[in-house]
Amino acid sequence: MRNSGQNWEIATSQTNLTILKFMITMIAAAGEDNELGKDQDLVWHLPDDFKRFKKLTTGHHIIMGRKTFETFPKPLPHRTHVVITKNESYLAKDAIVVNSLEKALEIAKSDDQPFIIGGGEIYKLGMEVAEKIELTRVHGTFEADTFFPNIEPENWQLESEKFHEKDEKHDYAFTYQTFIKK
Repeated sequence: MRNSGQNWEIATSQTNLTILKFMITMIAAAGEDNELGKDQDLVWHLPDDFKRFKKLTTGHHIIMGRKTFETFPKPLPHRTHVVITKNESYLAKDAIVVNSLEKALEIAKSDDQPFIIGGGEIYKLGMEVAEKIELTRVHGTFEADTFFPNIEPENWQLESEKFHEKDEKHDYAFTYQTFIKK
């Protein structure tokens, strides 16, 4: 059942009633034209954005496509990796492999805030089910082959944003933006 823009699941036992909040969040860094990356890699290096990603996703399920998973040298610590692939014989060490976003969300239902972390095709599917987007908008345009979907203003409300200047560690200025589904 839907309640105040969030998903709710009711679990009952003989002795108590528990309500679990389940907010599906997409997290990404994208250029001004929604660029995500090229040739299975990011086209920028933003250490503070990596720190924010780690802070937000640690302790949660992270849902991703196979190509995104394969860009990691090893699974990210303190997260449950759920990999979506059409290849039913695909095996991934230290990850749960499923063949649909629906199955990934079923796996993550015990998590109060599972994160969809990419790539482009998984983000497109995620737009239908996500309640929140944590976007790092990188101020620049880039050559890319993978893109984040458009955030349509009729569907999403900008809740907060925080600007970060270009500096000695960051080749581009960027803005952290949080969107909530209307």
